[in-house]
Amino acid sequence: MTLPEKVSAVTNVFEQLDAHIATFQSQTTLHCKFGCGKCCFKPDIEASVLEFLPFAFFLYQNKQAEQWLEQLESKTDSVCLILNPTQAGAGLCSAYMHRGLICRLFGYSARTNKYGKKELVTCQIIKTEQAQAYQSTTQKIEELNVPVMNQVYMQLHAIDFELAQKFYPINQAIQHAIETVLHYFAYRD
Repeated sequence: MTLPEKVSAVTNVFEQLDAHIATFQSQTTLHCKFGCGKCCFKPDIEASVLEFLPFAFFLYQNKQAEQWLEQLESKTDSVCLILNPTQAGAGLCSAYMHRGLICRLFGYSARTNKYGKKELVTCQIIKTEQAQAYQSTTQKIEELNVPVMNQVYMQLHAIDFELAQKFYPINQAIQHAIETVLHYFAYRD
């Protein structure tokens, strides 16, 4: 599979997931607080290279890859470089359509516990500020069509096992994705 084909396959997984999450949100009424982004400031967010391949490809196509690579190489803190706390609007992600898988899943997905039961993966703000919807959702989670984290990650593994298997701090994952794209095109342009 070529790199552009991988980008297309990952994008397809993300589009299907976004539609799945939208359905889940409409069934449960769970939603992020307007302009929150508190989970984005967590310093230990990790991601795979593959989930940021579409973003890196976008940067390459728009001749921004080298600039982003320089910024990532000089970044000293661990907060995601895509995060823009001064951005006006619903969220703080400056590249929302290219955000990583964990950014899509957190809040609106489930993990499977050791008993094979689904457990909602969401933030404390949703749990407390939307307590009634949260409780209702957790009580009927087995009946709902909720995205299950490991199933979505397995879809990425099927696209490219090597790029999906190792997790890095989020900025390193973005950096490696950009390097992967630049390396791929260095021999083709």
